Amino acid sequence: NNKNNNNNNNNNKNNNKTTMASTTSNAMPAASSSSAPAPIYVDTQHDDMVHDAQLDYYGVKLATSSSDRTVKIYNVSSTAYEHAATLTGADGPVWQVSWAHPKFGVILACACFDGSILIFQETRPRDWTMVHAAKQLHESSVNSVAFCPHEFGLMCAGASSDGRVSVLTHQSDNSWSVEYIQDNALGVNAVSWAPYGAYYDASAVTEDDNADENPEDEQPRLVTGGCDNRIRFWIKSKDTGLWVQDEKSNSFGTEVAHSDWVRDVAWAPCILPNVNVVASCSEDRRVIIWTQKNGASNEWKPTLLHTFDSPVWRLSWSVTGHMLAVSSGDNDVTLWKSGLDGVWTQMDTTLEESTTAQNPAAAAAPPAQG
Repeated sequence: NNKNNNNNNNNNKNNNKTTMASTTSNAMPAASSSSAPAPIYVDTQHDDMVHDAQLDYYGVKLATSSSDRTVKIYNVSSTAYEHAATLTGADGPVWQVSWAHPKFGVILACACFDGSILIFQETRPRDWTMVHAAKQLHESSVNSVAFCPHEFGLMCAGASSDGRVSVLTHQSDNSWSVEYIQDNALGVNAVSWAPYGAYYDASAVTEDDNADENPEDEQPRLVTGGCDNRIRFWIKSKDTGLWVQDEKSNSFGTEVAHSDWVRDVAWAPCILPNVNVVASCSEDRRVIIWTQKNGASNEWKPTLLHTFDSPVWRLSWSVTGHMLAVSSGDNDVTLWKSGLDGVWTQMDTTLEESTTAQNPAAAAAPPAQG
Protein backbone atom coordinates (compact mmCIF):
# COMPACT_ATOMS: atom_id res chain seq x y z
CA ASN A 1 0.00 0.00 0.00
CA ASN A 2 2.82 2.39 0.84
CA LYS A 3 4.39 1.73 -2.55
CA ASN A 4 1.10 2.34 -4.31
CA ASN A 5 0.55 5.58 -2.42
CA ASN A 6 4.07 6.69 -3.25
CA ASN A 7 3.43 5.86 -6.89
CA ASN A 8 0.22 7.90 -6.97
CA ASN A 9 1.94 10.86 -5.34
CA ASN A 10 4.76 10.56 -7.85
CA ASN A 11 2.27 10.51 -10.70
CA ASN A 12 0.31 13.53 -9.45
CA LYS A 13 3.42 15.59 -8.85
CA ASN A 14 4.83 14.71 -12.23
CA ASN A 15 1.57 15.85 -13.81
CA ASN A 16 1.99 19.23 -12.12
CA LYS A 17 5.56 19.39 -13.36
CA THR A 18 4.71 18.93 -17.00
CA THR A 19 2.20 21.73 -17.49
CA MET A 20 5.02 24.03 -18.51
CA ALA A 21 6.31 21.56 -21.10
CA SER A 22 2.96 21.16 -22.82
CA THR A 23 2.37 24.91 -22.78
CA THR A 24 5.76 25.67 -24.28
CA SER A 25 5.41 23.05 -27.00
CA ASN A 26 2.24 24.73 -28.28
CA ALA A 27 3.66 28.26 -28.34
CA MET A 28 4.20 30.18 -31.56
CA PRO A 29 7.75 30.92 -32.80
CA ALA A 30 9.29 33.99 -31.25
CA ALA A 31 10.21 37.02 -33.29
CA SER A 32 13.68 36.93 -34.79
CA SER A 33 16.47 38.87 -33.15
CA SER A 34 19.50 40.44 -34.73
CA SER A 35 21.68 39.54 -31.73
CA ALA A 36 20.76 35.86 -31.37
CA PRO A 37 18.83 33.15 -33.25
CA ALA A 38 15.16 32.98 -32.36
CA PRO A 39 14.14 29.96 -30.25
CA ILE A 40 12.32 27.09 -31.95
CA TYR A 41 9.01 26.07 -30.40
CA VAL A 42 8.17 22.42 -31.16
CA ASP A 43 4.51 21.48 -31.45
CA THR A 44 4.96 17.91 -30.27
CA GLN A 45 1.44 16.71 -31.17
CA HIS A 46 1.44 14.52 -28.07
CA ASP A 47 -2.06 13.67 -26.83
CA ASP A 48 -1.17 14.27 -23.19
CA MET A 49 1.37 16.06 -21.01
CA VAL A 50 5.02 16.13 -22.07
CA HIS A 51 7.36 15.00 -19.29
CA ASP A 52 10.82 15.14 -20.84
CA ALA A 53 12.70 16.51 -23.84
CA GLN A 54 16.29 15.53 -24.63
CA LEU A 55 18.67 16.41 -27.46
CA ASP A 56 21.13 13.79 -28.67
CA TYR A 57 24.94 14.07 -28.54
CA TYR A 58 25.12 16.18 -31.70
CA GLY A 59 22.02 18.25 -30.97
CA VAL A 60 20.30 17.19 -34.21
CA LYS A 61 17.68 14.81 -32.80
CA LEU A 62 15.09 15.65 -30.16
CA ALA A 63 13.20 13.01 -28.15
CA THR A 64 10.07 13.88 -26.15
CA SER A 65 8.15 11.61 -23.76
CA SER A 66 4.55 11.90 -22.66
CA SER A 67 1.68 10.51 -20.63
CA ASP A 68 0.17 9.40 -23.94
CA ARG A 69 2.55 6.39 -23.67
CA THR A 70 4.67 7.42 -26.64
CA VAL A 71 8.07 8.92 -27.39
CA LYS A 72 8.39 11.19 -30.42
CA ILE A 73 11.60 11.78 -32.34
CA TYR A 74 12.29 15.00 -34.27
CA ASN A 75 15.10 16.03 -36.58
CA VAL A 76 16.06 19.56 -35.58
CA SER A 77 18.31 22.32 -36.87
CA SER A 78 18.96 25.91 -35.84
CA THR A 79 15.89 27.09 -37.75
CA ALA A 80 13.42 24.20 -38.10
CA TYR A 81 12.26 20.77 -36.98
CA GLU A 82 10.45 17.80 -38.49
CA HIS A 83 8.77 14.77 -36.95
CA ALA A 84 10.76 11.62 -37.73
CA ALA A 85 9.20 8.78 -35.69
CA THR A 86 6.80 7.83 -32.90
CA LEU A 87 7.98 5.09 -30.54
CA THR A 88 5.37 2.90 -28.83
CA GLY A 89 5.40 -0.08 -26.48
CA ALA A 90 4.98 1.49 -23.03
CA ASP A 91 1.95 0.47 -20.96
CA GLY A 92 1.83 3.80 -19.14
CA PRO A 93 3.29 7.30 -19.09
CA VAL A 94 6.92 7.68 -20.15
CA TRP A 95 8.63 9.92 -17.61
CA GLN A 96 12.12 10.33 -19.01
CA VAL A 97 14.42 9.47 -21.93
CA SER A 98 18.20 9.23 -22.32
CA TRP A 99 20.43 9.04 -25.41
CA ALA A 100 23.41 6.69 -25.53
CA HIS A 101 26.77 7.88 -26.84
CA PRO A 102 26.80 7.77 -30.69
CA LYS A 103 29.72 5.30 -30.74
CA PHE A 104 27.07 2.64 -30.00
CA GLY A 105 24.66 3.89 -32.67
CA VAL A 106 21.47 5.92 -32.33
CA ILE A 107 20.06 4.40 -29.12
CA LEU A 108 17.44 5.77 -26.73
CA ALA A 109 16.31 4.48 -23.32
CA CYS A 110 12.86 5.25 -21.86
CA ALA A 111 11.78 5.23 -18.19
CA CYS A 112 8.15 4.11 -17.84
CA PHE A 113 5.47 4.33 -15.18
CA ASP A 114 4.72 0.60 -15.60
CA GLY A 115 8.10 -0.31 -14.03
CA SER A 116 9.82 -0.94 -17.35
CA ILE A 117 12.83 0.42 -19.24
CA LEU A 118 12.49 0.28 -23.02
CA ILE A 119 15.53 0.63 -25.30
CA PHE A 120 15.13 1.62 -28.95
CA GLN A 121 17.63 1.88 -31.82
CA GLU A 122 17.41 3.67 -35.16
CA THR A 123 18.50 0.99 -37.66
CA ARG A 124 17.92 3.18 -40.71
CA PRO A 125 16.87 6.83 -40.98
CA ARG A 126 13.36 7.11 -39.49
CA ASP A 127 13.25 3.35 -38.87
CA TRP A 128 13.30 2.53 -35.14
CA THR A 129 13.36 -0.91 -33.49
CA MET A 130 12.86 -1.87 -29.84
CA VAL A 131 16.10 -3.75 -29.12
CA HIS A 132 15.32 -4.52 -25.48
CA ALA A 133 12.16 -4.42 -23.39
CA ALA A 134 12.94 -4.76 -19.69
CA LYS A 135 9.29 -5.23 -18.74
CA GLN A 136 8.38 -5.17 -15.04
CA LEU A 137 12.01 -4.50 -14.23
CA HIS A 138 10.73 -2.76 -11.09
CA GLU A 139 7.69 -3.20 -8.87
CA SER A 140 6.77 0.48 -9.25
CA SER A 141 7.33 3.41 -11.59
CA VAL A 142 10.75 3.98 -13.15
CA ASN A 143 11.18 7.73 -12.67
CA SER A 144 14.60 8.38 -14.19
CA VAL A 145 16.98 6.76 -16.67
CA ALA A 146 20.53 7.67 -17.72
CA PHE A 147 23.25 6.12 -19.89
CA CYS A 148 26.76 5.98 -18.44
CA PRO A 149 29.90 7.58 -19.94
CA HIS A 150 30.82 5.62 -23.07
CA GLU A 151 34.21 4.61 -21.63
CA PHE A 152 32.39 2.15 -19.35
CA GLY A 153 30.46 0.54 -22.21
CA LEU A 154 26.78 0.51 -23.10
CA MET A 155 25.14 0.66 -19.71
CA CYS A 156 22.15 2.56 -18.30
CA ALA A 157 20.71 3.07 -14.82
CA GLY A 158 17.06 3.45 -13.85
CA ALA A 159 15.70 4.90 -10.58
CA SER A 160 12.39 3.59 -9.30
CA SER A 161 9.66 4.29 -6.75
CA ASP A 162 10.21 0.77 -5.38
CA GLY A 163 13.38 2.08 -3.72
CA ARG A 164 15.84 0.43 -6.08
CA VAL A 165 18.14 1.45 -8.90
CA SER A 166 18.62 -0.99 -11.77
CA VAL A 167 21.75 -1.07 -13.93
CA LEU A 168 21.32 -2.61 -17.39
CA THR A 169 24.51 -3.66 -19.21
CA HIS A 170 24.73 -4.70 -22.86
CA GLN A 171 26.54 -8.01 -23.39
CA SER A 172 28.52 -9.29 -26.36
CA ASP A 173 25.68 -11.65 -27.35
CA ASN A 174 23.28 -8.66 -27.55
CA SER A 175 21.55 -9.62 -24.32
CA TRP A 176 21.24 -7.26 -21.36
CA SER A 177 22.21 -8.14 -17.81
CA VAL A 178 20.66 -6.39 -14.81
CA GLU A 179 22.00 -5.49 -11.38
CA TYR A 180 20.07 -3.85 -8.56
CA ILE A 181 21.05 -1.26 -5.98
CA GLN A 182 18.88 -1.04 -2.86
CA ASP A 183 18.68 2.70 -2.19
CA ASN A 184 15.87 3.72 0.20
CA ALA A 185 12.42 2.31 0.95
CA LEU A 186 10.53 5.53 0.16
CA GLY A 187 11.56 5.61 -3.49
CA VAL A 188 14.22 7.00 -5.84
CA ASN A 189 13.40 9.90 -8.17
CA ALA A 190 16.66 10.60 -9.99
CA VAL A 191 20.00 9.10 -11.00
CA SER A 192 23.13 10.57 -12.59
CA TRP A 193 26.53 9.13 -13.55
CA ALA A 194 29.90 10.52 -12.56
CA PRO A 195 31.91 11.64 -15.61
CA TYR A 196 34.76 9.33 -16.64
CA GLY A 197 37.95 10.31 -14.82
CA ALA A 198 36.09 12.19 -12.09
CA TYR A 199 38.72 11.11 -9.55
CA TYR A 200 41.74 10.93 -11.79
CA ASP A 201 44.84 12.10 -9.93
CA ALA A 202 47.83 12.66 -12.19
CA SER A 203 50.14 13.03 -9.19
CA ALA A 204 49.38 9.42 -8.19
CA VAL A 205 50.65 8.06 -11.51
CA THR A 206 54.38 7.33 -11.65
CA GLU A 207 56.54 6.96 -14.74
CA ASP A 208 56.22 3.18 -14.47
CA ASP A 209 52.42 3.28 -14.36
CA ASN A 210 49.98 3.34 -17.22
CA ALA A 211 47.81 6.44 -16.89
CA ASP A 212 44.77 4.32 -17.80
CA GLU A 213 45.32 2.14 -14.74
CA ASN A 214 44.67 4.78 -12.11
CA PRO A 215 42.56 2.71 -9.66
CA GLU A 216 40.01 5.41 -8.80
CA ASP A 217 39.67 6.59 -12.37
CA GLU A 218 38.03 3.46 -13.75
CA GLN A 219 35.28 2.91 -11.20
CA PRO A 220 31.72 3.64 -12.43
CA ARG A 221 29.92 5.87 -9.93
CA LEU A 222 26.34 7.03 -9.48
CA VAL A 223 24.54 9.67 -7.46
CA THR A 224 20.84 9.24 -6.62
CA GLY A 225 18.13 11.48 -5.21
CA GLY A 226 15.23 10.06 -3.23
CA CYS A 227 11.95 10.56 -1.43
CA ASP A 228 13.84 10.50 1.88
CA ASN A 229 15.17 14.01 1.04
CA ARG A 230 18.73 12.70 0.58
CA ILE A 231 21.32 12.12 -2.11
CA ARG A 232 23.54 9.03 -2.06
CA PHE A 233 26.71 7.99 -3.88
CA TRP A 234 27.31 4.49 -5.26
CA ILE A 235 30.36 2.79 -6.76
CA LYS A 236 30.93 -0.51 -8.53
CA SER A 237 33.49 -2.34 -6.44
CA LYS A 238 36.62 -3.27 -8.32
CA ASP A 239 37.12 -6.27 -6.00
CA THR A 240 33.64 -7.84 -6.03
CA GLY A 241 32.08 -6.31 -9.14
CA LEU A 242 29.02 -5.40 -7.07
CA TRP A 243 27.41 -1.99 -6.59
CA VAL A 244 27.93 -0.71 -3.06
CA GLN A 245 27.35 2.56 -1.29
CA ASP A 246 30.49 4.67 -1.59
CA GLU A 247 31.25 5.21 2.07
CA LYS A 248 34.14 7.53 1.24
CA SER A 249 31.86 9.85 -0.73
CA ASN A 250 28.85 9.79 1.59
CA SER A 251 30.21 12.37 4.02
CA PHE A 252 28.27 15.62 3.78
CA GLY A 253 28.52 19.05 5.28
CA THR A 254 25.55 20.13 7.39
CA GLU A 255 25.35 23.79 6.39
CA VAL A 256 22.27 23.17 4.24
CA ALA A 257 20.14 20.13 3.31
CA HIS A 258 16.90 19.32 1.56
CA SER A 259 13.68 19.09 3.59
CA ASP A 260 11.47 17.47 0.93
CA TRP A 261 11.73 14.97 -1.94
CA VAL A 262 14.83 15.33 -4.09
CA ARG A 263 13.48 15.52 -7.64
CA ASP A 264 16.71 15.57 -9.68
CA VAL A 265 20.47 15.21 -9.35
CA ALA A 266 23.10 16.10 -11.95
CA TRP A 267 26.84 15.36 -11.76
CA ALA A 268 28.73 18.15 -13.55
CA PRO A 269 31.35 17.51 -16.23
CA CYS A 270 34.91 17.68 -14.92
CA ILE A 271 36.48 21.13 -15.11
CA LEU A 272 39.30 21.05 -12.54
CA PRO A 273 41.35 17.96 -11.64
CA ASN A 274 40.01 16.10 -8.62
CA VAL A 275 37.18 18.60 -8.06
CA ASN A 276 33.65 17.18 -8.34
CA VAL A 277 30.38 19.09 -8.37
CA VAL A 278 26.84 17.70 -8.05
CA ALA A 279 23.62 19.72 -8.21
CA SER A 280 20.38 18.60 -6.55
CA CYS A 281 16.89 20.10 -6.60
CA SER A 282 13.85 19.44 -4.46
CA GLU A 283 10.22 20.11 -3.77
CA ASP A 284 11.48 22.29 -0.91
CA ARG A 285 12.08 24.87 -3.72
CA ARG A 286 15.85 24.81 -3.26
CA VAL A 287 18.81 23.92 -5.46
CA ILE A 288 21.97 22.83 -3.64
CA ILE A 289 25.44 22.63 -5.16
CA TRP A 290 27.62 19.92 -3.58
CA THR A 291 31.39 20.31 -4.06
CA GLN A 292 34.09 17.78 -3.21
CA LYS A 293 37.77 18.63 -3.53
CA ASN A 294 40.98 16.59 -3.36
CA GLY A 295 39.64 13.08 -3.66
CA ALA A 296 36.74 10.78 -2.84
CA SER A 297 37.57 10.57 0.87
CA ASN A 298 36.82 14.24 1.48
CA GLU A 299 33.51 15.79 2.52
CA TRP A 300 30.92 17.13 0.10
CA LYS A 301 30.39 20.80 0.91
CA PRO A 302 26.83 22.06 0.23
CA THR A 303 26.10 25.56 -1.07
CA LEU A 304 22.59 26.92 -1.53
CA LEU A 305 22.25 28.10 -5.11
CA HIS A 306 18.84 29.70 -4.70
CA THR A 307 15.41 29.26 -3.10
CA PHE A 308 12.76 29.45 -5.82
CA ASP A 309 9.09 30.36 -5.62
CA SER A 310 7.95 26.87 -6.62
CA PRO A 311 9.23 23.27 -6.44
CA VAL A 312 12.23 22.62 -8.67
CA TRP A 313 11.94 19.67 -11.06
CA ARG A 314 14.96 19.31 -13.33
CA LEU A 315 18.62 20.27 -13.67
CA SER A 316 21.01 20.21 -16.61
CA TRP A 317 24.69 21.18 -16.88
CA SER A 318 26.26 22.75 -19.95
CA VAL A 319 28.78 20.59 -21.80
CA THR A 320 31.68 22.48 -20.23
CA GLY A 321 30.17 22.35 -16.73
CA HIS A 322 30.28 26.12 -16.28
CA MET A 323 26.53 26.76 -16.42
CA LEU A 324 23.49 25.11 -14.82
CA ALA A 325 19.94 25.19 -16.21
CA VAL A 326 17.15 24.94 -13.62
CA SER A 327 13.54 24.06 -14.47
CA SER A 328 11.02 25.07 -11.80
CA GLY A 329 7.28 24.81 -11.21
CA ASP A 330 6.68 28.48 -12.02
CA ASN A 331 6.94 27.72 -15.77
CA ASP A 332 10.46 29.09 -16.01
CA VAL A 333 13.96 27.86 -16.84
CA THR A 334 16.82 29.88 -15.40
CA LEU A 335 20.55 29.74 -16.18
CA TRP A 336 23.14 30.05 -13.40
CA LYS A 337 26.91 30.49 -13.40
CA SER A 338 29.51 30.42 -10.67
CA GLY A 339 32.07 33.20 -10.38
CA LEU A 340 35.72 32.83 -9.39
CA ASP A 341 34.66 33.62 -5.82
CA GLY A 342 32.28 30.64 -5.82
CA VAL A 343 29.16 32.83 -5.75
CA TRP A 344 26.37 31.70 -8.09
CA THR A 345 24.57 34.33 -10.14
CA GLN A 346 21.58 34.09 -12.47
CA MET A 347 22.50 34.63 -16.10
CA ASP A 348 19.18 34.36 -17.93
CA THR A 349 15.56 33.21 -17.78
CA THR A 350 13.37 31.80 -20.53
CA LEU A 351 10.26 33.39 -19.04
CA GLU A 352 11.67 36.87 -19.59
CA GLU A 353 12.72 35.99 -23.15
CA SER A 354 9.32 34.53 -23.94
CA THR A 355 7.29 37.47 -22.65
CA THR A 356 9.59 39.99 -24.31
CA ALA A 357 9.60 38.26 -27.68
CA GLN A 358 5.89 37.48 -27.73
CA ASN A 359 3.24 39.02 -25.50
CA PRO A 360 4.04 40.72 -22.19
CA ALA A 361 0.63 39.65 -20.87
CA ALA A 362 1.32 35.98 -21.60
CA ALA A 363 3.21 35.47 -18.34
CA ALA A 364 0.06 36.23 -16.36
CA ALA A 365 -2.10 33.80 -18.33
CA PRO A 366 -3.00 30.47 -16.68
CA PRO A 367 -0.95 27.50 -17.99
CA ALA A 368 -2.62 25.32 -20.58
CA GLN A 369 -3.65 21.88 -19.39
CA GLY A 370 -2.47 18.72 -21.14
